[in-house]
Amino acid sequence: MELSCSRCDKSFSTHQIQTYCSDCNAPLLAKYDLESLRKIIDREKINHRPKGMWRWSELLPVFDDDNIVSLGEGDTPLLQLRHIGRDLGLSKLYLKEEGQNPTGSFKARGLSAAVSKAKELGVEKIVIPSAGNAGGALAAYSARAGIKSLIFMPKSSPPANITESMITGASVELVEGSINDAGKYALEASKTHGWFNMSTFKEPYRVEGKKILGYEIAESLAWKLPDVILYPTGGGTGLVGMWKAFLELDALGWLDSEIKPKMIAVQADGCAPVVKAFRDGKPFCDFWGNAHTIATGLCVPLSFADQLILKYIRASHGTAISVSDDEIKEARRQLAQKEGIYSCPEGAATLAGLSKLSKQGMFQREDTIILFNTGSGLKYISA
Repeated sequence: MELSCSRCDKSFSTHQIQTYCSDCNAPLLAKYDLESLRKIIDREKINHRPKGMWRWSELLPVFDDDNIVSLGEGDTPLLQLRHIGRDLGLSKLYLKEEGQNPTGSFKARGLSAAVSKAKELGVEKIVIPSAGNAGGALAAYSARAGIKSLIFMPKSSPPANITESMITGASVELVEGSINDAGKYALEASKTHGWFNMSTFKEPYRVEGKKILGYEIAESLAWKLPDVILYPTGGGTGLVGMWKAFLELDALGWLDSEIKPKMIAVQADGCAPVVKAFRDGKPFCDFWGNAHTIATGLCVPLSFADQLILKYIRASHGTAISVSDDEIKEARRQLAQKEGIYSCPEGAATLAGLSKLSKQGMFQREDTIILFNTGSGLKYISA
């Protein structure tokens, strides 16, 4: 395994602490020797291992299993939304229920991978900016690894996330502004006091944990990929990670279908830099001023991986759409009352986006479509 710049392909060692390509100011991505892996593992062997994200260990960045820091993340259910699907005229509508992860969100996947690799590389203290769920996940996995954690969170972050991070032993600093403002404090702590900065895409391993979503989806659908994926997109690790997984699965020869899904990024009307850039035909996003939405995880004015997000949406022949806070609230109500799923606002945004696109005639009845609920609604009890 090696790391390479997502823009210039410059190689970086996985045996040293890495951040991003300073030449290009671009994320690093892990590359595996998939040709060699095909000879020693297969999908059936992995299927028979104990459940959890780390059963895919050969496709994750930790060399020594003793360094794995796990709380049982991964293998969350893929639930069919029969009632909502019937209402929308969609017979194969599913939701990946990430609220059942440890710490109550999909962030557990990325932080398990990143903290495990940090432990392997001897990192002693980690800093992160977070609008909520990433902070709680870092606090939990750092505690389990015996690593100090420092979290900068916007004051607007959900109270449950703040409390969770504090109780789990992290030092928490509340700041004015958005996640990007919190990121500036994390950068300063890294430069001035030597904290390892685990900001989204400022290190290469969180996306590796998130990519396992793609492997699990393929396995759940009998190694055929869905036609469409709607993903709530803030920093974009899930969207980028899944597309990376689909490319790896293809190279491994594990897919029984050549179809790759259309990737649809769902954002909030009050913070939609990806939507604007996509519609304007740009390869990059502009900073979104005065960002605001009840879906705090979508309140990311500018992702460090904006060019990758846009590249993969276009490569998949997908699209990007934004929804209002009122539409998010209505979608939360529908998921709860029609399917028994108490979603987070970010997860509900994918249903809101689906509803809008469905009215535009974008989908066929037999399309296999997957939504994502990225966190438990219990963390947003006042939202």
